Amino acid sequence: LGFVESGGNLVKSGESLRLSCTASGFLLRGFSVGWFRQAPGKEREGIVCLNTNDGSTYVVDSVKGRFTISNDNAKNTLYLQMDSLKPEDTADYYCRAASLNTTAQQLCQAPPNTGGIWGQGTQVVVFS
Repeated sequence: LGFVESGGNLVKSGESLRLSCTASGFLLRGFSVGWFRQAPGKEREGIVCLNTNDGSTYVVDSVKGRFTISNDNAKNTLYLQMDSLKPEDTADYYCRAASLNTTAQQLCQAPPNTGGIWGQGTQVVVFS
């Protein structure tokens, strides 16, 4: 069970980027899923999460209105659309899946060491 992540890049402030996370060995629609990020010297944090059962989402204030989570069941892939990127968005980005009984908010707020299925991470660097 795992994910294959892609899409990280070096971009200029104000530009957009889309990250992808393709699930392997399980179906995304049976899980709560989300995106986490870890900036240099900081702890990993959940930024946007989705419960695939009811479609509810949770988005932290720092990315609200700029980042959007979506999933494509046919491709078994999770996406993170990032618009209006800022230098403070520079981080390694990870996807995560957990039990469908987990709400979107619970998943985003769950400490990284509490398990789940993780992607390997993809790096995003935003320069001004």
